[in-house]
Amino acid sequence: MDFKEKWSEFFMDTYGQLPIALVKGEGNYLIDSEGNKYLDFTSGIGVSSLGYGNEKLKNGLKEQIDLLLHTSNIFYNPVAIEAGEKLIDASKMKKVFFANSGAEANEGAIKLARKYSFDKYGEGRGKIVSLKQSFHGRTLAALKATGQDKFHNYFFPFPEGFEYVEKNNIEALKEKLDGTVCAVMMEAIQGEGGVYPLDESYVKEVVQLCKEKDVLVIFDEVQAGVGRTGKFFGFEYFDVLPDIVTLAKGLGGGLPIGAVLAGEKVAAVFKKGDHGSTFGGNPVALKGASIVLEEVTSEGFLEEVAKKGELIKNIIEGFNHPNVKEVRGKGLMLGIELEVESKEVQEKALSKGVLTLTAGAKVLRLLPPLTITEEEIKAGLEVLKECF
Repeated sequence: MDFKEKWSEFFMDTYGQLPIALVKGEGNYLIDSEGNKYLDFTSGIGVSSLGYGNEKLKNGLKEQIDLLLHTSNIFYNPVAIEAGEKLIDASKMKKVFFANSGAEANEGAIKLARKYSFDKYGEGRGKIVSLKQSFHGRTLAALKATGQDKFHNYFFPFPEGFEYVEKNNIEALKEKLDGTVCAVMMEAIQGEGGVYPLDESYVKEVVQLCKEKDVLVIFDEVQAGVGRTGKFFGFEYFDVLPDIVTLAKGLGGGLPIGAVLAGEKVAAVFKKGDHGSTFGGNPVALKGASIVLEEVTSEGFLEEVAKKGELIKNIIEGFNHPNVKEVRGKGLMLGIELEVESKEVQEKALSKGVLTLTAGAKVLRLLPPLTITEEEIKAGLEVLKECF
């Protein structure tokens, strides 16, 4: 089959695919339609957190498929309750709402923040301040919350009530908090914006300032959450606790899912009818989430993720390669800033059996499965060394 021709015939032209068709996964490897095997440093853009063919995940999903594929939220859902309890225990938050994607989760977070402010202060206090170079999703409000103009072209008019400030610039934020703002929205590590971790001192100042002004703090942990950084949440590196947290990607281990987590201040804000989702809390997706949560929170798992991230950094920095400017990030959410085009490196690595991502013209991004082994890391990085 000519996959490229068939795709062009039937699908909208929204993706710039690499020239392979993936058909199977084994461990931390993917296999294409020609039988070629690739070491995966992408995990489906941070989704396949337990790799491919994990026995607990596979068997749990088969069992759930045999029992029940879907119900609706007009009934209680034991699978969702099990996953929700695990997530609340792991997160130290108070309540959860399950959705189907990161963009949906962020839309829910925006609604939750605005309702909190409206209930307490009335109209005129609904602005969301986010950071330049952020990324929060492709639905209209989440897209408007994204602090990158290039994503805003063509889709006007947008929902109103969004402003942006430079990351790590507390004075710029102070100027925006003028009594019309209900929340500040951040990523612990700006993934799509180039894999830039925020400064700890900045985050602590933001949280303190917001606390003083009763402005909510939203952390978008869609990419950084569920163990990706070596801690359950990326914001844990800053020793803060936000009011609202959003999750997706790695939470489902490969299944579509999103979640909005509410802290004490906003736990009771949504009432019946304020928010909803036909597919949110789907039993199969939530069975996957329950198993992922069990694995990620098991003893020593997060420490191993952090250790593997340090190994990658140390190896790449040890190459002393003239085309490598910097390695940044936490755990297994890493960006390699290059002197050359990241797309070229990505294509070379593909031809040598290693899959990678980009995060800008000169940033190669690594988001391997959290289960990748040290031996696989070393083998993959030797290949990348030849591609820089």
